Amino acid sequence: MFRHPRLRLLITSTVLLGLAAGCATAPATAGGADSAPLDAFHAQELAFGPCGGYATTEGDAAVLGGDGLECARLTVPLDHDDPDGRTAELGILRVPATGDRIGSLVVNPGGPAKPGMSYAAQLAALPGSDRITERFDLVGFDMRGTGASTPVVDCFTDAERQDDLLMATFLFGGETWSEDDTRKAARGCAEGSGGVDVISHLGSRDTVRDMDVLRAVLGDDQLNFLGASYGTRLGAVYAEMFPQNVRSMVLDGGMDPNLGIRDRMVQQYAGFQRSFDAMATACAAAGDCPLGDDPQQATARFHELVRPLAEDPVPAGPDRELTYRGAVEGVLFALYQQDYWPVIVQGLTELTADRGDTLLAIRDGAHERQSDGSYPTFIEGAFAIHCNDRERLTPDQETAMRQQMLQAAPFLDDGRGTAARDGCEHWPAEPTLGSPYATDVDGLPQTLVVSVTGDPASPHEGGVALADTLGSGLLTVEGEQHGAVLVAGNSCVDDIVADYLIDLTVPDDARCTL
Repeated sequence: MFRHPRLRLLITSTVLLGLAAGCATAPATAGGADSAPLDAFHAQELAFGPCGGYATTEGDAAVLGGDGLECARLTVPLDHDDPDGRTAELGILRVPATGDRIGSLVVNPGGPAKPGMSYAAQLAALPGSDRITERFDLVGFDMRGTGASTPVVDCFTDAERQDDLLMATFLFGGETWSEDDTRKAARGCAEGSGGVDVISHLGSRDTVRDMDVLRAVLGDDQLNFLGASYGTRLGAVYAEMFPQNVRSMVLDGGMDPNLGIRDRMVQQYAGFQRSFDAMATACAAAGDCPLGDDPQQATARFHELVRPLAEDPVPAGPDRELTYRGAVEGVLFALYQQDYWPVIVQGLTELTADRGDTLLAIRDGAHERQSDGSYPTFIEGAFAIHCNDRERLTPDQETAMRQQMLQAAPFLDDGRGTAARDGCEHWPAEPTLGSPYATDVDGLPQTLVVSVTGDPASPHEGGVALADTLGSGLLTVEGEQHGAVLVAGNSCVDDIVADYLIDLTVPDDARCTL
């Protein structure tokens, strides 16, 4: 199976992030929430101990068995407006500071719903983290409904995941879903996850209120936060709801808080097309390229290679086949970093010989498919978060959005038309995020946005807009990669971030090159 530690970190914030961008009318909670009803939750003590029992995937098991890691469970209200009602438990991992401690640095990898516990453990092991881990406890949490947290979201069977039923609505605009499918998805999520009340409280605002409980329980008067990709949304919403509780905040691979789902998806698809074109240009220059020697024809050649897979999958390892969706997912995930473009070339070259091993291995790695063929539920958690955050679209609106998406990224056009429907149309809860969000925030200390110019999944213009909206400092990073803090191994980036977190030194129009 295709595995690489840095690629695993990069794709923790998968292409699902764009779909979490909603545009609802529910009002935000301004100026912080009333914490008095939560005093009992704030007063709890975390019983930290070994982390081995918190692993939910084979990858997590390998990471959480490391030395110096401490894990515990945090109890939070399922509904923060009803603190006497049902509760949820969040898995928490801490890497204690090695030196003169400032406080805790809470981290989130995005996704949404990717495991924050193993993310914190992985970040702490990277060379560029030394200055940060000397001064801060590094703390990761599995978001409500995901990973080691309970209850956990479970919407689809492993067979449905294998058939990419869920990814049909995430990556491809729900073009194969019927209204019965959308009803079944909502019903299946409720039945598999502990009830309607569970799946109705999985939105970004719910998680942000969990983060503030975590801050208080960790003993920090103010939050230090590092959020990547979708994690930048959590940071921005926290800044909106609890500005007085922020000490420092690094937002890496920013999402534009001014965009609703349609504009956000079109922006993201355009980012993937730009990266695909750059990859195809590099491939042509290297010679012997499966996409041909003319980058202008690369999209057409890509269609020739992958569209037939919709009807005739090719062998890919023992008793496996590569489908059209699997091939496209493999390419998308490997677009996340320029260093992995040769893997795309290898996979497409295999397709010319009717093999799909490499692209399927990338797809499986991104989904964290287990050795027994089972799937963790983080993508189902992302689906639930997405449905709680974003506005509902009619079939006509969803189809129009898909048309715009494919105009922005023609290499993702499967040739089957653009009819689509909103996979969340029968979700049992109204969206709660609101868009634009985090605008005109009063009393927020200066934060730091990090944005890579060639980021395919969080296009640079989104990071610039996030910095403008929050009044943040902006670190522009020249390169072709999704996110840059610690995961890029770049001392320019990591030193600027460490200076900010430790000394609150905000750079003035800083730039780095990967």
